[in-house]
Amino acid sequence: MNLIPRAHAAHVLVIDDDLDLLRLLSMRLHARGFRVSTAASAEEGLARIAVEPPQLVVSDIRLPGQDGLALFDEIRSTRPTLPVILLTAHGTIPDAVQAMSRGVFGYLTKPFDSKVLLEKIEQALQLSPAAAGHETGSGQAWREGIVFRSSRMAELLEEARVVAASDASVLIRGESGTGKEVLARAIHRASRRAQAPFVAINCGAIPEQLLESELFGHVRGAFTGAASAHPGLFQSADGGTLFLDEIGDMPLALQVKLLRVLQDRAVRPVGATRAEPVDVRVLSATHRDLEVAMAEGLFREDLYYRLDVVTLTLPRLDERREDIPLLAICFVQQLARKYGKPIAGIAPEALETLASAAWPGNVRQLYNVVEQSCALATTPLIPLTLIQRALRVPTMEALSYAEAKQRFERNYLVQLLKLTDGNVADAARIADRNRTEFYRLLQKYELTPAMFRGAADDGGVVER
Repeated sequence: MNLIPRAHAAHVLVIDDDLDLLRLLSMRLHARGFRVSTAASAEEGLARIAVEPPQLVVSDIRLPGQDGLALFDEIRSTRPTLPVILLTAHGTIPDAVQAMSRGVFGYLTKPFDSKVLLEKIEQALQLSPAAAGHETGSGQAWREGIVFRSSRMAELLEEARVVAASDASVLIRGESGTGKEVLARAIHRASRRAQAPFVAINCGAIPEQLLESELFGHVRGAFTGAASAHPGLFQSADGGTLFLDEIGDMPLALQVKLLRVLQDRAVRPVGATRAEPVDVRVLSATHRDLEVAMAEGLFREDLYYRLDVVTLTLPRLDERREDIPLLAICFVQQLARKYGKPIAGIAPEALETLASAAWPGNVRQLYNVVEQSCALATTPLIPLTLIQRALRVPTMEALSYAEAKQRFERNYLVQLLKLTDGNVADAARIADRNRTEFYRLLQKYELTPAMFRGAADDGGVVER
């Protein structure tokens, strides 16, 4: 049996209400090089999965409260790639067989041979690419640039790694700015096509009359201005991956031609008489609701099912708030190098503001806020004031009553004197104060009428 080295120990969660058996299993798995967590109930097991997802779950089928079958159903609904092995007594074998038909990796009857259990665990881990959580070094290169600690993103990346091993078409959904192209590039790097080209195009950014030529290419003389042959992006991506961003914006006429390419795995350039074979894996992305578009006749149903073999949905940034501080610090490190500034990080109160802010622009907006703050920063730590400015958050200073009153009086006097062009009599009349009292107020704030004469004509800028 191939044992997993300690430095790369796969994380196994064992769930059983028999504490003696739980301790025994834990000791045996530790001895074999696994990292083990334990839980005495389904509820505790689900909590541990949410906090730190394992690579494998071994659970008794009879548990207090929620049983092992209900636990498996809940795990499968949120983490479909996480393998589960059930332990069962003789009387619950029919339940275990039923669970196998629903996707349980395997089951063992009690009492079981420890060697058989270890073999079953090894098989589950070898067959499941979900063991990405214990990768180190180059094993994580495929997800370079994706910064996260949230279980939501961990689950998504598990699914992405699983689907990357196949050539299945993937539709990536998510709001604008969530990082759809970043995920597409990660899938490409994790696939067998990683050494071949990754080519991306935004289907909504190119006029319809040019998009066909960009995608499929053209021959010389195909249309006015086609002085030479031009290979399309399908040919450029041959052997690799083509990413069609904003596929929901593709015109209907081109949807028909794209469907033909996907069916025939061949491209006919504009003006050509013969099709050329291509070997391209297609990933696509959209922020639109394609089901609504199909109902409205704006997107072809047959193309939809060609593109949407597997769906991956990126969460909004406000659905993964625990990732915001990590992302912000990562962006600061990148931008400090870009601007050549010795910026070490972000002040704690500024990080708290980022973590609690609204993010309609998602990760793209967060990058913009951090970049604006870095560009204006003059200190090693980006202060709260710069973050608030970039977020366009009104700042409220904690002033005493006396300070607030003084500030109001000064601003009020300045506005009055600007309005009256430095005429004290008019200003005192508007303020409903006698001239003597008004002069005292001016002296208090070191304001002189001469400062405001002509201010109404020149925007208030007066040379002294």
